[in-house]
Amino acid sequence: MTLPPVAGRRPADLQAALIELAREHSGRVLALLARQFNDLDLADESVQDGLLEAARSWPRQGIPENPAGWLMTVARNKAVDRLRRAASARRRTLAAAPDLVAGSAVLDGSDSAGGTVDERIAGGEQMQVGGRDGDEDQLRLMLLCCHPALDRDSQVALTLRLVGGLTTPEIASAFLIPAATLAQRIVRAKRKIRDARIPLRIPDRLTERVDAILGVLYLIFNEGYLSRTDNAQIIRLDLADQAIRLTQLLYRLLPENSETGGLLALQVFHRARLGGRVDSAGELVLLADQDRSLWDVRMIEQANVILAGAVQRMQPGPYQLQAIIAAQHANAPSQESTDWPAIAVLYQQLSAMTESPVVALNRAVAVAMADGPLAGRALLDQLTGLERYHLFHAARGELQLQAGNPGAARDCFTTARALTENPAERQHLDRRVAVCDRFR
Repeated sequence: MTLPPVAGRRPADLQAALIELAREHSGRVLALLARQFNDLDLADESVQDGLLEAARSWPRQGIPENPAGWLMTVARNKAVDRLRRAASARRRTLAAAPDLVAGSAVLDGSDSAGGTVDERIAGGEQMQVGGRDGDEDQLRLMLLCCHPALDRDSQVALTLRLVGGLTTPEIASAFLIPAATLAQRIVRAKRKIRDARIPLRIPDRLTERVDAILGVLYLIFNEGYLSRTDNAQIIRLDLADQAIRLTQLLYRLLPENSETGGLLALQVFHRARLGGRVDSAGELVLLADQDRSLWDVRMIEQANVILAGAVQRMQPGPYQLQAIIAAQHANAPSQESTDWPAIAVLYQQLSAMTESPVVALNRAVAVAMADGPLAGRALLDQLTGLERYHLFHAARGELQLQAGNPGAARDCFTTARALTENPAERQHLDRRVAVCDRFR
């Protein structure tokens, strides 16, 4: 992964160029077409046609000088062809069976998206990729994908598919569901948008909708950071990097939104540490045991800059606080030099802001690191609602072990193992149980 985005660079490798066309440019082109033709389905299908055309023609003709402009032209032409074919089919139906279409929009040459076919084609003639209008179109598309009328699974699927440029099989593979199931999810979401006439516009209450986008991007990154759905891979770098790229896009579109900067900094801090998070055997390595020389110093410096820019706006939020905590870890040269008292205070502030029991759990762990296991365990004993959360029991196990109670620690680790299905976490908990057994 590189920061900032690589848009504008012309890859020499054909496969890399095709991937970049889908990842970096297709969402922008789709957003433009959706606005100009007032039809999300038409825009999506036309962009997919354009990407297929690129895969067919670029090996013979070479990579265009302006890939984004090429895709814009081809996709628009595909959209026009689709509109004209549909209009022609309606005219034939009208001529053959007028009673079937009596009173329908076909009588005045219009269609379900509004406006006559000729008007919609003319409306799409003056389109260019890039510029302020293009940025606003992308923001509208992201807001549409994360509309509150859609459930979270649909929001994730649409964001990755329409904005992120991932294919349906790629998204399905990432979340371990059949491609057909994912395709139906996308179809239902787009149908709901169409039937409810959800507009492709920037709402008056923008902050609330941006919060939904940030929640989706946070979820996508977390799945990449520790995959809970893919047994073959503990870490999904592709998903983590995709989440960062989409957050960068939102950060560029809404530079004044400090929480967007906070989430981006948080993601980059965590991404910088992924090199030390898994050992050569493919097993998870706890933060305390990670080789910090494997961390990406350049990314940490970039995250520091992004976080500083967000914090200076004096609009604190949960993502910024999480990023500040991540910065404490990422910038500490060792576990021993980490400022645990400061982290405990930050978690206390975050807990007051979110009222999340998981945040309260993290605060208890930080207090244990600052003031000892008994102090942390006292806070854990006050928590409720986490009985089915495996990390709650894992944290209790660690504190029991530190306090010299290996038998109680073993029980906690065993409970935690029964509550998680992630193979990497199960292997880690098995190792902790073995440690307890050596002390008994």
